[in-house]
Amino acid sequence: MAASENGAGITASTLAPPPSWALLQRQLMALMEDAALYAAARYNRPDGTPLNVQDADDAYEAHSYRGLFYALGGGEAMRAQAVDQWQAITRLYDEATGGSDHPKFKFELRDEYYTDDDWFHMGEGNQTFYSLGLATPGDPAYAARARRFADLYVDEQAGNYDPQHRIIRSPFHGSGGPRFHGELEFVKRALDPVYYPGGVARGHAQRANLHPLVVDLEDDWHADPQRRDEICRLFDKVVLCGDIPDNLACTGLVTNAYLHTGEEQYRQWVLDYSQSWLERIRDNDGIIPDNIGPGGKIGERRGGQWWGGWYGWNSRNSARNALLAATVAAECCLLLTGDFGYLELIRSQIEMLMDRATVREDGQLLVPTRMMPDGWTDFQPLHLQWLGRLYHASMHERDRALIERLKEGERESDWNAVESAADRSSGNLEARYNYYAGDNPDWPYARLAAEYRFASAMYEHMRLDRRDEAAIVAESRWPPNPVLVKGLVQVAMGAPPPVYNGGLLRATVRYFDADEKRPGLPADVAALVDEVAADRVGVELVNLSASQVRRVVVQAGAFGEHQFADVAYGEESREGLARHAGLWLREERPWEQKRVAVDARHFSVELPPATSIRLGCHLRRFAHAPSCALPWGG
Repeated sequence: MAASENGAGITASTLAPPPSWALLQRQLMALMEDAALYAAARYNRPDGTPLNVQDADDAYEAHSYRGLFYALGGGEAMRAQAVDQWQAITRLYDEATGGSDHPKFKFELRDEYYTDDDWFHMGEGNQTFYSLGLATPGDPAYAARARRFADLYVDEQAGNYDPQHRIIRSPFHGSGGPRFHGELEFVKRALDPVYYPGGVARGHAQRANLHPLVVDLEDDWHADPQRRDEICRLFDKVVLCGDIPDNLACTGLVTNAYLHTGEEQYRQWVLDYSQSWLERIRDNDGIIPDNIGPGGKIGERRGGQWWGGWYGWNSRNSARNALLAATVAAECCLLLTGDFGYLELIRSQIEMLMDRATVREDGQLLVPTRMMPDGWTDFQPLHLQWLGRLYHASMHERDRALIERLKEGERESDWNAVESAADRSSGNLEARYNYYAGDNPDWPYARLAAEYRFASAMYEHMRLDRRDEAAIVAESRWPPNPVLVKGLVQVAMGAPPPVYNGGLLRATVRYFDADEKRPGLPADVAALVDEVAADRVGVELVNLSASQVRRVVVQAGAFGEHQFADVAYGEESREGLARHAGLWLREERPWEQKRVAVDARHFSVELPPATSIRLGCHLRRFAHAPSCALPWGG
């Protein structure tokens, strides 16, 4: 039901100076937009093609989140930039349309999608595509791409997915199908023995191993042709043939297709594939195994050993990748079904690690992050990045208790602190947790201030860059990216930011401009989610304009998956203001608490000039099938 038809129109009435967080929020958005336009003029050609050449996923990353920034309330230039830059990068790296004489260039896309890559890297680039969809809801061309990309996995004819065994058939896959063979240099790099059992570190962390088939890989294995061929054949058979947990992030790509098409086949694929991993966790004593053979069996080509796979429990990324991809899948399944049982994909792994925790002499809680032949090792602090997302999804006491245990065992960091860092970082979810727990009241301003410092530094760095275009092309360094969304998502939408390597947007609430009929906060409007609970959310809206009325549609959830029950707000009497402003200010003004029934995904708020309002909303979470459709249709 459209916001204007749901009987829940609300008008703000409080005249008050804008809070500091509101002023800073809009200043941050203006800064990032200016800096993004400067970056495009400095490091891109007029059609959006980047001057630098890196891997395709890195090119997408360097231009990330313009679409989500627009969907938060960035200007129309950000929407245009999101479209132009994604299309230009895609054209450049696609073997049918692109090409460059730069010595570092190589084609990496076919039919606009990665020919073959692992999900850790595909996910980094895909978040730019998902973000683009938030800026262009209802665009048939985008929906067609979303469908075509998802069909690389949903359509059995593409060859990437085996529906009988419910596996993605290789750690590397894409528009060119699964990759079952690695060239020598690729294998050498993958097996570089930083953590290889028995190996000697040489400064570059390895990504997989051949244990237990090869217990102690010699440094010069590739010097002898016979040994080289033997190891390469083993690598193809053991590492490249079968499924890994990292592939769970593919659920984001397929869920994205569902959000833009509503087609049931995409929803069902996500659930079927995720269920297969839930069963593997159960069958492996609560641990997600990191290698599944072509027959769908755990450790099938390693004599039953459940660890050692690509980016698995023994690799340089170890626990991080297992938690990363499982989080993406858990979030997607919950979004699609409202079934909290799917959160076991991530909760089971966090609890498994915490069950094996030790306590350092100073009281610091440490969890194992790597599996070796003699057991768990590499004990480190467990940060809130994944558990914070789990708790926001579940709002369950079981997960809050886990967080409190982490907090009690923290000795190395200040849970109220925030850092200025790129969107790749977790966004200091510890500080966010403390704010909603009532222990960090200055967090909204501090979070936005940290983003402002980062964007300012990126902007000044660009202004100080004296290179001409020829030097920029020759050096091919990553261009600065001054657009950050993690702070805005946390403060304005009341949610952790998207998982960087391929997660979809999370939001307790979203906003749309009712007058311009577009996603995002209207001009001059700032938003803060000041309370988040299982059945309610508190939202503050501020109109910074002293002359313009702004109208906001508030949506329950990132994709309308929640339902508002009712909204409570205060109404300040303006009786007497027209007669004498000074007298009205001195008098005690009547204040009435109101509650309006909504029973819909959206409601509308009118913000007269210089007004603000605090909305106490009761929610029924995950009550609707999610969709990218706009509140008024289309």
